[in-house]
Amino acid sequence: MRWTHAAGRALLVTTLLLAGQAGARGPDGEPAAAEGGGRGPITLVTGGDLTSYLRGVLDGWNRAHPAEKATLIELPDAADEVRAQMVSGLRSGSDRFDVLNIDVAWTSEFAAAGWISPLNADRFPLDRFLPPVVNTATFGGRLRAVPYVTNAGLLYYRKDILAQEHEKPPRTWAELKRLARTAAPAHGLDGYAGQFLPYEGLTTNVTEAVQSAGGTILGDEGAKVTVDSAATRRALDFLTGGVRDGWIPKEALRYKEEESRRAFQNGRLLFLRNWPYVYSLANAPSSPVAGKVGAVPLPGPDGPGSSVLGGSNLAVSAHSKHQKSATDLIAYLTSERVQRQVLAKGALPPVWADLYTDPALVRKYPYLPTLRKSVLTAKPRPKSPRYDQVSLTVQAVVHDALAQRQSTEQTVARLRRELGDVVRED
Repeated sequence: MRWTHAAGRALLVTTLLLAGQAGARGPDGEPAAAEGGGRGPITLVTGGDLTSYLRGVLDGWNRAHPAEKATLIELPDAADEVRAQMVSGLRSGSDRFDVLNIDVAWTSEFAAAGWISPLNADRFPLDRFLPPVVNTATFGGRLRAVPYVTNAGLLYYRKDILAQEHEKPPRTWAELKRLARTAAPAHGLDGYAGQFLPYEGLTTNVTEAVQSAGGTILGDEGAKVTVDSAATRRALDFLTGGVRDGWIPKEALRYKEEESRRAFQNGRLLFLRNWPYVYSLANAPSSPVAGKVGAVPLPGPDGPGSSVLGGSNLAVSAHSKHQKSATDLIAYLTSERVQRQVLAKGALPPVWADLYTDPALVRKYPYLPTLRKSVLTAKPRPKSPRYDQVSLTVQAVVHDALAQRQSTEQTVARLRRELGDVVRED
């Protein structure tokens, strides 16, 4: 969801002592499986519903389940506030939240803390979902949540400029760099931008570059630091070199999603890495670049790259007193019928694979085939019980590199050392 990319996460430390107070547990030490509780009224907690579609979706549930009415609890738009309020309630043992709409990157942390109940995978049509999204909902070999909406980064470009230059959209970093250095200034534009302010968006951009080069930041579900690699060095050289050489403007070091979208939409950028929501806004009738915008999968070092998976998952609170009703609500929200509403009324990418090739939907949302390609090659952000600390470390260290305050080798050494400290604290 768009709120999941609005801001960086707050610094909130998860402790195993608090995790041990999360709720009832089974014989294996895990929280008791969802559906162990009863039925009754439930709540769905989420970040701000920017398109106001969720109340209508829940009205459909409530008409069919009057004794299990679902009430929507909307938290602020900013992801740090959403997470802070969810964590505060879960740590305290509050049963205020039954179903949680959580950023995909929080699933492993919430699961490791014992705040969400494992789910029975047979209960949901996971085989109908885009395969990579299911991976975001698992931790420790078990299903911890159910994919609800997905997201993958795209490369937006000015079709009119490339047409004048008789060029195709770039498929490699070298092609992107060449066009950003030559075609962009020839038309009075900056070359390329992503989201390079030190917040969650920077972690996403860095992770995409590293995995596009064939590397990883963490392995073994957060137990091992794998960032010291040739792939990381290649990714950092690409990004820091862009700032140094000027085809990534220094202003981009202050960009989040919306700042970068406005720069592109106002006609100041040739290329932009951003999420699918940009497509409709950039091509809206009031947009200065309407009809001039195209989108392709992200480029990589030697061919198409790999995006980070965005989006959100639905989880059952371990403190919920009505886990059977909560699980049924998740099944309803992830059904094909509601997933169509997620796209049509919520303007959010669904998780059902068939919807990306539905002719009627493709006519209305022409970016769907490109987005499908991006999702199918995308990967989750590093899984870790301390994901928040991992992300804050990546943001701080790599922003220093982008600001030309340290070399690639110094950056890799800091990442290895500081991420190692985070992993050892588990």
